[in-house]
Amino acid sequence: MYFYVICLVVGLVFTLLCAIFGHFFGGHDADVGDVEGADGSVGTGGHAEAGFADSGVPALSFFSPTVLATFVTAFGAIGTILSSIDSVRGKHLIIATIAASGGMAIAWVALMVFNTAFRKMQGSSESRVSRLIGQEANVITAIPAGGVGEIAYIQSGTRYNAPARTENGQPVAAGQLVRIKRVVGTQFYVEPLTEK
Repeated sequence: MYFYVICLVVGLVFTLLCAIFGHFFGGHDADVGDVEGADGSVGTGGHAEAGFADSGVPALSFFSPTVLATFVTAFGAIGTILSSIDSVRGKHLIIATIAASGGMAIAWVALMVFNTAFRKMQGSSESRVSRLIGQEANVITAIPAGGVGEIAYIQSGTRYNAPARTENGQPVAAGQLVRIKRVVGTQFYVEPLTEK
């Protein structure tokens, strides 16, 4: 029984530590720039457990730390519960088999839930980025020749700021209107709007 309690505690502590340290040290803000890589591919945001599904969408693997922690926690919880039931107490093979099967089933459900959530978030992020192409923005920090400045744009009634470069490398003064041409990584590429 102590083995299962240890598994339960280790799984819970690992999950809590990942949540705490991931939030404070490894978390990423939701940013449209995290959606595409420099080659137009979709990024994983730097998370070790994120792999790629067949569709190219970031996804967890069954062997990711999150899913393994879920398995260990569920295995420990089921084993602890079964060890306290008189009819199976002392039947270690039966308890271990049921606990392992239950742990795998719960880990599989967690895997499906996380991957479904990733697919939905990815789809909405890609549609947000695609709606930005062609949109007007205001240069709030001048873009130097061949350098990076900052733009502000409005999307769904909310104002966002983003680092920006010009497509041709030419400078753009602060206050000038530009059009968003593409988004690569965290960089927005813009072109100045010609005055009519």
